[in-house]
Amino acid sequence: MAYDNAEQLEEFRLAARKWLEENCPPSMRTPMLDDEIVWGGRNATFKNPDSKVWLDRMGEKGWTAPEWPKEYGGGGLSRGEARVLEQEMRRIKARPPLFSFGLWMFGPALLEFGNYEQKLRFIPDIVKGKIRWCQGYSEPGAGSDLADLQTRCEDKGDHYLINGQKVWTSYADKADWIFCLVRTDTSVKHEGISFILFDMKSPGVEARPIQLISGESPFCETFFTDVKVPKDQLVGRLNGGWDIAKRLLQFERSSISAGGFGGTGGSGILGPEDYAKQHVGTDEAGRIADGDMRGRITDHKMYVKAFSLTVQRQAEQAKAGQAVGHTASILKYAAAKMNQDRHELLIESLGTEGLGWEGEGFDRGAKKATRQWLRSKGNSIEGGTSEINLNVVAKRVLGLKEHQ
Repeated sequence: MAYDNAEQLEEFRLAARKWLEENCPPSMRTPMLDDEIVWGGRNATFKNPDSKVWLDRMGEKGWTAPEWPKEYGGGGLSRGEARVLEQEMRRIKARPPLFSFGLWMFGPALLEFGNYEQKLRFIPDIVKGKIRWCQGYSEPGAGSDLADLQTRCEDKGDHYLINGQKVWTSYADKADWIFCLVRTDTSVKHEGISFILFDMKSPGVEARPIQLISGESPFCETFFTDVKVPKDQLVGRLNGGWDIAKRLLQFERSSISAGGFGGTGGSGILGPEDYAKQHVGTDEAGRIADGDMRGRITDHKMYVKAFSLTVQRQAEQAKAGQAVGHTASILKYAAAKMNQDRHELLIESLGTEGLGWEGEGFDRGAKKATRQWLRSKGNSIEGGTSEINLNVVAKRVLGLKEHQ
């Protein structure tokens, strides 16, 4: 049973601290390395064996999703307890045990819109990282206007039949299951969309990675040809998927903005101030020698601090039971701008080192910074374009009228 009085929270803190000290391996208390990130799934890989130990222990405890109901494998903690757990993990510098679209986006939506059987079937595997999910939203002709999607879902009596194409499907080639928006009524737009789940191993599913300008391929084109889906994998009511889609987008934008596109740390990239001191030089007081650059880096650091405090305030409001609502769009827009500004400063402060791409002669961190600078260009598109998010803010937050 949830409790939040000070004495009981302190008891929980001592118990959580003892458990973390006994169960968090020492190597999981170091900065996260990019190639040690754990995404879970049927084909999960663990470069550091301690990562699996840490995930298994946290998943069994339900603490990968501390506030989700115990009935479905979550931690069952109150908001106060979850906050204490977060503080104790931060105190020992514990790594997140699992990175997961299931935890960040799909799980919260399923808890809100799924039926009892669906929650029992899918939520425990999300908590323990056993199934890796991808998101089937954008299509070649339906990105910014997502509700114009055309992937068809036909009722064939004892099953649904899906045909169509998605694009920019993150990690579709590595995911086990997909939560997907499909058109179940062609006579209407928003009211003709349904939300459905299916296994990526289903016959007729094909994912093709898209190589980005950064040289990486986290996104895919995803094709569905006569994919049969059991009817009990429809979430919510038929043609009622748009409400679920919008709610899930709020979760997605909140998770993106909470991370600030900031990566996981330990990536080998220094901050703009460090690179500027190395490549631009310092004055007699040890400051960056170029006054203009020094000023712009200071402005950026103030922006980052203000953003961080705003995200923290939103998180506190959410934990207090207040709806996140369309604030997620404000933060997603701000996070994209902040990350792009950071990488512009990084490249500028690197000087000629910022030309590095591959081969010898360039610092490893500098080459990575160059690739991430290119990758950051997509921040104002993914998770809802900046223009779409500004429209949401204009209409839903400021109450402005549609333009004529």
